[in-house]
Amino acid sequence: MEYRIEQQKELSEKLRILADAAKYDVACTSSGVDRSNTGKGIGNCIVPGICHSFSADGRCISLLKILFTNECVFDCKYCINRRSNDVPRASFTPQEVCDLTIGFYRRNYIEGLFLSSGIIQSPDVTMDLLYQTLWKLRREYGFQGYIHVKAIPGADAELIARTGYLADRMSVNLELPTGEGLKVLAPQKQRSKMMAPIRQVREARKQNKNELALYRHAPKFVPAGQSTQMIIGATGESDWQIMKVAEHMYQKYEMKRVFYSAFLRVNEDSLLPVLPGGPPLLREHRLYQADWLLRFYGFGTEELLSEENPDFNLLLDPKCDWALRHLDRFPVEVMGADYHTLLRVPGIGYRSAGRIVKARGLGTLDYGNLKKMGVVLKRAVYFITCGGRQMYPVKLQEDYILRNLLDGKEKLSADAKDTSVYRQMSLFDDPRFSV
Repeated sequence: MEYRIEQQKELSEKLRILADAAKYDVACTSSGVDRSNTGKGIGNCIVPGICHSFSADGRCISLLKILFTNECVFDCKYCINRRSNDVPRASFTPQEVCDLTIGFYRRNYIEGLFLSSGIIQSPDVTMDLLYQTLWKLRREYGFQGYIHVKAIPGADAELIARTGYLADRMSVNLELPTGEGLKVLAPQKQRSKMMAPIRQVREARKQNKNELALYRHAPKFVPAGQSTQMIIGATGESDWQIMKVAEHMYQKYEMKRVFYSAFLRVNEDSLLPVLPGGPPLLREHRLYQADWLLRFYGFGTEELLSEENPDFNLLLDPKCDWALRHLDRFPVEVMGADYHTLLRVPGIGYRSAGRIVKARGLGTLDYGNLKKMGVVLKRAVYFITCGGRQMYPVKLQEDYILRNLLDGKEKLSADAKDTSVYRQMSLFDDPRFSV
């Protein structure tokens, strides 16, 4: 497909505009895939090699994180890049993205590329430009590092499929948790079109697994899986509704991650909520904690929330809140409880639960041993016994435990405490950098 991209702006100016425009997209994560250098290209990809560096607001910065363009044919109420906004516009060419990626990689600034985009002209044109970019990186430059790219809803399925064989991870943003919210704030978008590429990636990955079982050297399709993102607080969905959507995405579509982005009012519009206290960052924090419980601790949404109790307690993390509502299951004896029971104890994580199960087969544990294994005793002490004994006398009463947990002053991330902090680290923060 042919599309003419304006070339009036300098590359450094384009980078400044399009790196800043990408900061609202939080759906980047660790690579989740290993790929060794073949000796014929540049770079490699290791599982933990991407998300070791974060900006002040929790966004990943070890990738070159950019939009291909911030031009867009849509006019979503919540988006800074919506068509009706008077903001500086810029678009890269595929060659420019390749030059930046290879240049920054050789300078050791980045380990991979996160490439998203506004919709320029049409979904098909945009997806084709992203495909051209990835093809040049992989085939002409031999780049073997991590690449995360957006699948554009409404684009031709063949274009998405070709791009999937060049990318490590793909993502499609759901934008808002429900179709009803989408109709209000983004009426030009359709939920069905957003779900189509998600279904396509799921089915293609299943087929690719069968191909790899038969042919070891078959090309891999999106080997690191897919992710998605939802804006939280722009519409009136409850935490229960949001977590039900996330649980559905994990179970039915094998989603690697669901990201939650606290709504930031960047546009003036009567349909957007006014947030006197700033973005709901503490609510976002609780949703991430609950998401962790779904993925690693065996919890279900219905255990954490319900239609009668639809929102998380902002004063307590979801696991402590659940434990206080189920005191009949405690205290748990750490020398006898199975792994899944230990996972439900506040202060015991999945790593420390595994260590306990292994260590108690070798001898008797005490509270000092538990602390060395990573158990957070200031929380766990109310819910466990060790060798039939409590660490010190505590009451198994909701008010007593709640009061003591709140006195412990849970350590929150800086962004959850300070709602004025909302920026992404810029490549220009390094005074040595110049294009």
